[in-house]
Amino acid sequence: MAKKQRFRDIKKNRVTKGEEEKVEKPAIPYASKGKRAKAFLTDIFMLFMPIMYAVIYLVMDGREGASEEKLLAWTYVMVPYLIILTIFMYKDEGRTPGARSQGLKVIEFHTLENPSLFSIVFRNLMLPFSLFIPFFWFVPLFRKDGRTIHDLLSATCLIIDPNPPQNMATQKKSN
Repeated sequence: MAKKQRFRDIKKNRVTKGEEEKVEKPAIPYASKGKRAKAFLTDIFMLFMPIMYAVIYLVMDGREGASEEKLLAWTYVMVPYLIILTIFMYKDEGRTPGARSQGLKVIEFHTLENPSLFSIVFRNLMLPFSLFIPFFWFVPLFRKDGRTIHDLLSATCLIIDPNPPQNMATQKKSN
């Protein structure tokens, strides 16, 4: 008995008896590369730079002390930055200050819901690999969805927030 050639039916858009319609996954409104870059730069200047200046000038006693102990200085900068980033993402449903300013949000890729604490922590632990290994900088450029290595490993994605939170100025005007 010969197998039925399903590809012919698909090619000619014929649906045979007994086949149920497949449920399609909803289209995910991925964040554009420009908005991702703006959110990243906002986070760097709002969160990372103040920590870096505090570590260099308060903890390491200036540029000379930081340049002598580079690995220790980077550790002192990255650990608080990743902790603060994780707290923001957990408390604000997947948003950092930069993502909030651009109307973006991190969600779990498979469930399309807010990320769990484990997903957020794992994503943020993988972030330095995306930043410090130049090969990984080019991964989002070759993907249609623009997901980075830390997004792929943690099964998350950055999307345009369908229900962005209102800021205080908008709330005061509406009252």
